[in-house]
Amino acid sequence: MNNAFYEVSQVLENYAAAVYELDVEKFLAAYHEDIHLYDCWGRWELQGLPAWRESVAEWFSGIREDNNVVNVTFDDVVITEDANTAFIHCAVTFTGYEAGGSEPLRQMTNRFTFGLKKSEESWQIAHEHSSLPIDLETGNALYDSKA
Repeated sequence: MNNAFYEVSQVLENYAAAVYELDVEKFLAAYHEDIHLYDCWGRWELQGLPAWRESVAEWFSGIREDNNVVNVTFDDVVITEDANTAFIHCAVTFTGYEAGGSEPLRQMTNRFTFGLKKSEESWQIAHEHSSLPIDLETGNALYDSKA
């Protein structure tokens, strides 16, 4: 497998394909070894590829155990880059299906910001921040709000 991402958009393509394939190593190929994440699930913050590998493996294992697949789509993508750094902000929708099925089981949209740096001519995610808006009256996360 070619682990080089010469265009920033290839990082997003890899992300979606790796989640659908539940391929932990393919997914992590786009992440820098010193990745720093702010996530909205489970842990508040993760630092380093080993901690991220553990979380991703657990995530993919849960999907696999439920006999599901997840399609990832990116909307409202804005990419800003220069020679060695890039930023992406977008809405990322995760839609779960039963393997072989066509009806969505569940869906949620998160807001993402990725900070990338170029390492040996390949783009790698060095920082990732995902979030969900919160309903101020109930304190609950809004899983499909784009407004």
